[in-house]
Amino acid sequence: MEIILASQSPRRRELLERMGVRDFRVVTPDIEEHMDRSLPPEELVRRISLEKALAVQAQEGDCPIILAADTVVALDGAVLGKPADELEAFKMLSTLSGCRHQVYTGLTVLRGEERYTVSEETTVTFRELSGEEIDRYIATGEPMDKAGAYGIQGYGALLVEGIQGDYYNVMGLPVCRLGQLLRTLGVDCLSLAAGRE
Repeated sequence: MEIILASQSPRRRELLERMGVRDFRVVTPDIEEHMDRSLPPEELVRRISLEKALAVQAQEGDCPIILAADTVVALDGAVLGKPADELEAFKMLSTLSGCRHQVYTGLTVLRGEERYTVSEETTVTFRELSGEEIDRYIATGEPMDKAGAYGIQGYGALLVEGIQGDYYNVMGLPVCRLGQLLRTLGVDCLSLAAGRE
């Protein structure tokens, strides 16, 4: 069964492969993402993931399965996007220092008219960070293309004191939830991994 991943994210591709799904195509949605920060974060990511999936469906026609995701970091309900520059990255990381924040991923899986759109929330706690540590982390270049200015799968793991919820959600794809949705559509990831499908 053909699966299309509506994302250029190398992390999402890697996680999909780790789930046992290796036969998929990547199609970039032809949309301009609009971050309506007046929406609650979980609603915002659901809406954007649905827009991405529908855009790819319009581009590709009735493909068997399309999946799309969108991830944001939020502190006290305020969405933190990707930093525009190093100064903004420093401000974001300083704000997150010593605090708990939430990571939300909206996930849409669709096949024809059958459509599922959900969101997943994970709470991440940062340890207290010094300005010097933040500068050194920014110097790695890692924060610049990441929501909230950090990547938990990279050097950003050194900043994280604790996590509650799906770790992979923080990487940008809630693997457990996605596996359940794919199974609803007839794709059993464990069977794929075992070479039985």
